[in-house]
Amino acid sequence: MKQFLVFCVVSLLSVSHSRATDFDYPYLTFVTTDGTKTSVSVASLTISLADGTLTAGGKTFSLAGLDKMYFSASGETTGISVVQNSQLVIDDEAEIFDLQGRKVSKSQMQHGIYVVKTKNGTFKVNMK
Repeated sequence: MKQFLVFCVVSLLSVSHSRATDFDYPYLTFVTTDGTKTSVSVASLTISLADGTLTAGGKTFSLAGLDKMYFSASGETTGISVVQNSQLVIDDEAEIFDLQGRKVSKSQMQHGIYVVKTKNGTFKVNMK
């Protein structure tokens, strides 16, 4: 079933390629079952299927591990937004990580860049 869906999407790519770039969706984003996202440019995109593997724009995916794919406006796939310090309220439920991945408390935040996970999303914060 998944191979049939991928075949349908691949078939539509040739028709929708020009429409995707016309509507400011210059990337095709792939999401694997482990949540990893990878974006490839649709400009001159070639896609091939062989032996349960999909290759698109130099990236290779196992069909069994592919969850979904969609056109996107941005090639950024991290899901982390950049905010100014004054725009983010860090409450007691927020999780804060330094760039080495270590969990830190709000009182431990000094000058530097942190990743803050809140109920409203995940943000990159530059403490000055």
